[in-house]
Amino acid sequence: MFRKSLGIVYPAPFLVAVPGNLGYPISLQEGFTMSFKLSLFFTAILAVIPLHAREKSDIIVIKNGDKITCEVKSLSSNTLYISVEYVLNTVSVDWSKVDHIESKQLFRVKTQDGKVYTGTLSAPKTPAQRPVEIEVLEDANNKPITLERRRVVTVYQTSSNFWQRWNGQLGSGFGYTKGNQSSQYNLNSGIGYGVERWSAGANYGSNLSSSTGSTVSTRNQLSLQAQRLLRWNNWYITGLVSFLQSSVQGIQLQETFGGGIGRSIVNRGSVFFTAYGGFAWQDINYHQAVLQAPTQHVTMGLLGTQLKLFRFDRTSLAVSGNLLPAISDPGRVQFTLNTSYYVKLWGQLNWNFTFYGNWDNRPPLGFAHSDYGTSSGLSISFGSPLLQ
Repeated sequence: MFRKSLGIVYPAPFLVAVPGNLGYPISLQEGFTMSFKLSLFFTAILAVIPLHAREKSDIIVIKNGDKITCEVKSLSSNTLYISVEYVLNTVSVDWSKVDHIESKQLFRVKTQDGKVYTGTLSAPKTPAQRPVEIEVLEDANNKPITLERRRVVTVYQTSSNFWQRWNGQLGSGFGYTKGNQSSQYNLNSGIGYGVERWSAGANYGSNLSSSTGSTVSTRNQLSLQAQRLLRWNNWYITGLVSFLQSSVQGIQLQETFGGGIGRSIVNRGSVFFTAYGGFAWQDINYHQAVLQAPTQHVTMGLLGTQLKLFRFDRTSLAVSGNLLPAISDPGRVQFTLNTSYYVKLWGQLNWNFTFYGNWDNRPPLGFAHSDYGTSSGLSISFGSPLLQ
């Protein structure tokens, strides 16, 4: 992991009070303690999510004729996740190799054009490349709706149980170099909740770096986002809230509140791409112990995008970026970027590589324009994959 640093002493990050005046340098132990406390919050939520178990009576038929009796968990990223009674872990099946599914369990199904259906799955008797038939419960006439298998991008079990709708992941990494007694630590975690037409999630990332002869460098960010599908195919409204602390940029606390409308442009099993636009409001508090800078209140435009690429249950790449041109301060532009690359190791255990960055072309005089870095480590996921 590397971090850009200017060698300036900054106070502790938000969410934790550090004794002493604002110029008190944060220690490695204090930074670790702060990150550890917030990680316990995410861990506690994930720990109370019960395992969703039911009778393994679903049937999937592979194109080569193999028939498997199992419990269908979910479908995402062109991967069908199933649980077989005589296998300990969840089994991953290539969706392109599946001929059809038969199940009496209720599922929520989303297609490439953004439509969402709720019903049971069955296999109509049709030759070659059979579609998935869904009996939609909301249909007043109770008529089945037939969908082509290749147009189905996600399938999730539905449940009236609040806790069984949650999912998430938790990861961390640590590095140490004896030569200059350099230590690097990172934490990343996320939780999500979804129902038929809306979803919400929270992500927390923390990076800390310390070495002999230089001050401790810290960055902490908490982001919350919610989406609701509109009646038009693949269109949605979204809202986001973000809290950022960066010692490199001298930001004590940056609060961002935004919202807008977006559209899923590409929504296939292996590729997901969406873009949204709207407005945002930002409140930025800088460390006064370094340089005198007034609290800034900025009205901004909001342009964002997300790209996700998947390769059958092995690797995934997620890229999200937000461009915020200031309306109340013409000419000022901010840009944030977060990238995560995951490689599946075993079961729910993954190796991940992340890149983060914040850029501001017009910060207060004397403060840094950017903060960016990379990290890597191990992560473990819980529940169904986070909703698209």
